[in-house]
Amino acid sequence: MPEWLIERGIGETRAALVEDGEIIEACIELEGIVPAGTVLTARLTSIGVNGRNAVAATDDGAEYLLPRGAPVVTQGAKLTIQVTRAAIPGAEPWKRPLAQLTDKESGPPAPPNGRDLVFPAAPDELGNLGWDELIDEARTGAVAFVGGELRLSVTPAMTLIDVDGYLPPDELARAGATAAARAIRRLGIGGSIGIDLPTVSSKGARQAAAAAIDAVLPQPFERTAVNGFGFVQIVRPRLRASLLELAQDRAPFEVRALLRRVSFDTPGSKTIVAHPSVLAMLEQRPAWIESLSRQMGGVIGLRTDASVPMSSGYAEQA
Repeated sequence: MPEWLIERGIGETRAALVEDGEIIEACIELEGIVPAGTVLTARLTSIGVNGRNAVAATDDGAEYLLPRGAPVVTQGAKLTIQVTRAAIPGAEPWKRPLAQLTDKESGPPAPPNGRDLVFPAAPDELGNLGWDELIDEARTGAVAFVGGELRLSVTPAMTLIDVDGYLPPDELARAGATAAARAIRRLGIGGSIGIDLPTVSSKGARQAAAAAIDAVLPQPFERTAVNGFGFVQIVRPRLRASLLELAQDRAPFEVRALLRRVSFDTPGSKTIVAHPSVLAMLEQRPAWIESLSRQMGGVIGLRTDASVPMSSGYAEQA
């Protein structure tokens, strides 16, 4: 029976859906990002154009785009909105989070229906299930499967997945389609997705590749047929940034991953050694250092080392 595991860490809350000892789906909610499902009171600052793309702002100045507009609400009036897509950090900070009108009462979304993990605690349950390997897939955009490899890339328009390998084309198309569907789910990829499969010899082979996607990826989603060049497009709901998108915002991503690793180290005072850009980001968040200090039961120092890769920071005994 699949089970959601929830780990509330420093700067982020991690959630993993586990089945048969494997993470089949995952997401990360960032501290300070209002999650999808939250109901807010706001003020309409723009009615948009032709009944679409209105803009509402909350008292703290955060703006939300309402793609469906705000019918019968006058500009400047108060309204209640529900967040439908959280802000996406990283390369396109100008993109507003999305929302829609609602008659629900203001408040946070319903808590996830899962098991809260004690954090940090031995054993590292998420780590033993392959969390670090999943994070590395997000970091590198490379996902291996038997017979080949996926290369995942984030673009402003869509997430692209290229399938490559050494199997015969028809077999590689099926195996790659299965692997791509699994990666989409595991990395929490939503929105528009393009998969470039190898060109296959027949319509039947293309249909088999499409059926492999349908067998793995849960609804709701829409997809095209696999065309003669092996390309298929998928559209899924996009509630938040995928793990792949979070990894594009490199320094904050690596800081949070580093804090998780250090949290499982032996207690006591520590010196964190990391790449300058990673430590610069951590220095801007003294509350995170204080939280780590309380977890470790000691003083946390910082030491810059430009020779350490961004993903390889560590803690040494102070």
